[in-house]
Amino acid sequence: MKVFYFTATGNCLEVAKRFGGELYSIPKVLKSNQFHFEDEKIGLVFPCYGFAAPNIVREFIEKITLKCPYIFVIMTYGNKLAGGVNWFVRFAKENNIHIQYADGLLMVDNYLPIFNIDKQKMKKKNIEENLSRLLNDVNQVKQFIRSETFSDSMWTKAIQYFYRINPNFNTDKDFSIGDDCNHCGTCVKVCPRDNMKLDEFKPIYGGNCEFCLACINLCPQKAIRLKKESNPNARFMNENVTLKEIIAANN
Repeated sequence: MKVFYFTATGNCLEVAKRFGGELYSIPKVLKSNQFHFEDEKIGLVFPCYGFAAPNIVREFIEKITLKCPYIFVIMTYGNKLAGGVNWFVRFAKENNIHIQYADGLLMVDNYLPIFNIDKQKMKKKNIEENLSRLLNDVNQVKQFIRSETFSDSMWTKAIQYFYRINPNFNTDKDFSIGDDCNHCGTCVKVCPRDNMKLDEFKPIYGGNCEFCLACINLCPQKAIRLKKESNPNARFMNENVTLKEIIAANN
């Protein structure tokens, strides 16, 4: 089994590790020359962005070919999934990837513009119980696509339309770097887009941001901040992965 994943602060990496098999980082695959994969079972694990898939995952789907009788998708989310799973199943089909199993997994939300990480950590989300169900379903090669309501579909369409007409929404122009930056380079190492570099004084953004917020959440000094966030002192990294693992996944 092969499992492809995209992670910023560790949630999807934890899930991918739990499924086992050969793990492939989506950012790393995109930087390689290998885009054809075959196996008896293939998994895709990534977060929900804007009630759909992150841009980096879309690029991955548009480039790869998968030869496999059973492809499963796990989309992590922190608040509302809307029609994200079904949107992705249709998007994958348009790119000749046919999904047999697709569901979501509620986890801690790291979207700092809206959510307070401290409050997120305190919420009961039954992560282990729900993840165990997903693992069991895939182990039994269950066929299942998460259902969506009309309202779910409309939420996804509305947010995706908003992003299309507002291309400057959620960009690295929303970030600032304080004087407490100690030039450690962690932000550069965790960026899946290679969008950052160190100059003589502070890191510099390159304008090709995934808005995954890895740089902000994982900065040891908490020196990187958003113009608007609910709690500037609260940051998140999944407790079951290490910073070294996230760096290895994205750099």
